Amino acid sequence: MSELKLDYLGIIQAKAIHHNLTPAQSIEHALKRGEGKLSENGALVVNTGRYTGRSPNDRFIVDEPSIHDEIAWGKVNVPISEEKFDAIYRKATAYLQNREVYVFDGFAGADTDYRKSFRIVNELASQDLFIHQALLRPNQEELANFTPDFTVIAVPGLHCIPEIDGVNSEAAIIVSFERKMVVICGSQYAGEIKKSVFSVMNYILPKQDVFSMHCSANIGKDNDSALFFGLSGTGKTTLSADPNRKLIGDDEHGWSDKGIFNIEGGCYAKCINLSQEHEPDIWNAIRFGSLVENVVMDEDTRVLDFNDGSLTENTRAAYPVDFIENVQIPGVGGHPKTVIFLTADAFGVLPPVSKLERNSAMYHYVSGYTAKLAGTERGITEPEATFSTCFGAPFLPLPAARYAQLLGERIDAHNSNVYLVNTGWSGGSYGKGGYRMKLPLTRAMVTACLNGELEKSEFVRDPIFNVMVPTTCPDVPSDVLIPEKVWQDKEAFKSTAHKLAELFRSNFAKYTKMPQEVIDAGPKG
Repeated sequence: MSELKLDYLGIIQAKAIHHNLTPAQSIEHALKRGEGKLSENGALVVNTGRYTGRSPNDRFIVDEPSIHDEIAWGKVNVPISEEKFDAIYRKATAYLQNREVYVFDGFAGADTDYRKSFRIVNELASQDLFIHQALLRPNQEELANFTPDFTVIAVPGLHCIPEIDGVNSEAAIIVSFERKMVVICGSQYAGEIKKSVFSVMNYILPKQDVFSMHCSANIGKDNDSALFFGLSGTGKTTLSADPNRKLIGDDEHGWSDKGIFNIEGGCYAKCINLSQEHEPDIWNAIRFGSLVENVVMDEDTRVLDFNDGSLTENTRAAYPVDFIENVQIPGVGGHPKTVIFLTADAFGVLPPVSKLERNSAMYHYVSGYTAKLAGTERGITEPEATFSTCFGAPFLPLPAARYAQLLGERIDAHNSNVYLVNTGWSGGSYGKGGYRMKLPLTRAMVTACLNGELEKSEFVRDPIFNVMVPTTCPDVPSDVLIPEKVWQDKEAFKSTAHKLAELFRSNFAKYTKMPQEVIDAGPKG
């Protein structure tokens, strides 16, 4: 037991305070407390109950004087009063009295110049294991001199009362930037802790002129780093995993005047339909020391069934980044030579690869577009456009224009090439004669972006989407590069493309503080 005291937080009579346990110790505690079970490969398997994913409707930011004029208030950043926060904070600290408390002190930011210290106070040993693996772990000297910049208190067993607490459900994730505090109630989904840290960093880093990004990153032998942005289902994890390049990180990064750095020390991989053949790195990382959420396990053999989505499609595995064999430690790299925005366009009209000029890059970054498939079980085959601001809307406290400005400045300063890669449909829309772009072709395009071969091509401007399309790409048939050429019904192509262009423009109209030159760089059709 540690001598750490939490009186200053109002946690005065904890039954025990367990401070920076090793993963093995956290696992022992979790098993003893009945929080989970070990799988046959040694991973700790837990069921998170009602909440198997993030709960965006339960996320709040305390409306405090010092930050009121900075926050992009709206459906994503919802205000809550200081009085309501204080009341919920008191409930959380009272709840932890006479209970065992698990405390992890760690860092966010592989670049020590921009590193922030986080103290995570957990009710559950399994969540203590999670955050130990997710953040950067201090050595003994760093731990002895540790002072938190921010504190997160996670009490999933405490359920809010909406009528009293001023929230929307039994769960609440509340950030107070003045108090440097996050309180998480009612949800056992560990991603709420991770994304709360990221949300805080997305507020702090831009103030230090660091571009905080929701993306994966890898690096080549010549220190040529690359960034991959993309929403779920666009292939970000698959395409950033490259045997010829080392993984820097899979989700959260900063870009400073020195280069890029991983904000985290771990990975939180989706594992629905995971296979050893197609994703060996993730498969091999699920072992003793990793945490698995909501994957169905055979009670007798303890074998995990990654194909079973009966609990949720959002099954997850958390593990330290060094469980991946081909990884860059520490997680830092030079200025990115290549930036790739991934989209899965189910309308089938976006070019499979295109180059984005500075303002166009800012436009598509802010748009954060992909297209999801509608409810096919009811026979609906019309794609559904999805726009997530800066490819990370739920985690961005500041206005989109600030993050876009940081991207534009980095492109100007370092001459980074930016590409939009469509991993979605070609030859037609989903359900209307189209087919998913073959992965070997997409990999060939990504490789050409990374090694500079695509820059040798001639480019033509797409008349509807206003992006520069290459006429040639190694190992890719030329006709594939121009979407209209592989559509049999040319009129249907034009109609669908104009429809998508209008969806882009309609979405972008909500960004009222965007420079006109960025607006003009969007689709024209």
